[in-house]
Amino acid sequence: MKTQNIKTQLLQLCNQSLETRLQSVLAVIEDIKQSLQSETKSSAGDKHETGRAMLQLEREKAGHQLAEIEKTKQILSKINTELTSKNIGLGSVVFTTTSNYFISISAGEIKVESEVFYAISANTPIGQLLLGKSVGDKVTFRNMSFEITEIL
Repeated sequence: MKTQNIKTQLLQLCNQSLETRLQSVLAVIEDIKQSLQSETKSSAGDKHETGRAMLQLEREKAGHQLAEIEKTKQILSKINTELTSKNIGLGSVVFTTTSNYFISISAGEIKVESEVFYAISANTPIGQLLLGKSVGDKVTFRNMSFEITEIL
């Protein structure tokens, strides 16, 4: 079944993209941990404290990124590739006269079966415009009009 196959592949590619981001953040956290442990009190005490403070800020930033990835994972876990709907919602694959979209997470351009899809979050401006629309609806975004031709 072609439709479920495209949706399943898009979901897998979004999950892979998220996993790559997760691994990179975990590597940063590990580097920071190593740096904090190897940081030894030198004669320049102020310099040492500044270095530790910078590392703490980096660790905090990485922690926020980790939390963001977890939230994004939860969004992806809500997508059921078996469901199709007449109206666009989370998990919809949307074909239009100009571009194709996968309403999921912001993961950029994804190619499946030689077609290009844009994985977008429902919270993005274009995502907000598409939500609830159905086949035949016309949408105008950034002075460009297009029509929804198919929803999977």
